[in-house]
Amino acid sequence: MTYRISGRAGAVAVAVSAALLVPAVTAATPAAAAAPAVTCTSAKAGLADKLKKDITAALANRKGTVAVGLYDRSTKTTCTLRATSAYDSASTVKVTVLATLLWDAKKHNRLLTSTEQSLTKAMITKSDNTATSKLWKQLGMTKIKGFLSAAGMTKTVPGTGGYWGLTQENVTDEQKLLKLVTAKNSVLSDNSRAYILKLMGQVVADQRWGTPAGAPSSVAVHVKNGWLQRSTHGWRVHSLGTFNGAGHDYMISVLTQDNSTMGYGVTTIQNVAKAVHKDLVPANPATKLFTPTSKPSEALVPVPPQG
Repeated sequence: MTYRISGRAGAVAVAVSAALLVPAVTAATPAAAAAPAVTCTSAKAGLADKLKKDITAALANRKGTVAVGLYDRSTKTTCTLRATSAYDSASTVKVTVLATLLWDAKKHNRLLTSTEQSLTKAMITKSDNTATSKLWKQLGMTKIKGFLSAAGMTKTVPGTGGYWGLTQENVTDEQKLLKLVTAKNSVLSDNSRAYILKLMGQVVADQRWGTPAGAPSSVAVHVKNGWLQRSTHGWRVHSLGTFNGAGHDYMISVLTQDNSTMGYGVTTIQNVAKAVHKDLVPANPATKLFTPTSKPSEALVPVPPQG
């Protein structure tokens, strides 16, 4: 396995097209396909329209490719954008790795060992890649696929060759995972769910960016982010977050790629998050809002050789 420093700027390829003579009569150029639109539904009058308008506005003039998932149990609100588009998971797959370990432990009626507890804490709170690779190898593909099947995450494809960061995921499946983490179900025990949320609530300061941006102090914040740069599609920058309080219980998944820099992707995600929090949990001027990390860390990310 090779390691690529994510903070390194990638080479920029510039293609210059040759000038062509244009004939006097040309066929009409087909219109470009319309970009997918944000869709929202809600049991609360007016909320779906407001969210659609504000999320759309948050993404206006932003470059890159963005997928969004929102679900609020309290108001039965759902919003989606490119929900079935596949993205390289980067470190967001670490929540799936943890959930798989806990699911398997439950099947065997055992607690996590002290070593597993240390590895999972490092994997989630610090996004430690070495810890993740150890757990990924320990679990093996059969158990990982077994959990994905049990969770109904049918479109998630684990990365091969030990490259867990290249797992293919989409917003639909990530929202399924967050729903399992945040409500009683037969896949994860209550203790397992509490453990996942505990670790996602203890993420180190320089990784607490993304979906928590703009969340009011009245809601508890749990987050796991991912970031990865490759020669195609530039920076992938993702954020998964769950939020509970102020009469709301909601989760947000934002997956992005084709970003010019990591920071650009982070800003795109935070624009969406701020709009969602503002619409779901309106705050008065005195309400303290979550301020994300100003300079997100850029860790080593395992990727296969390129070139």
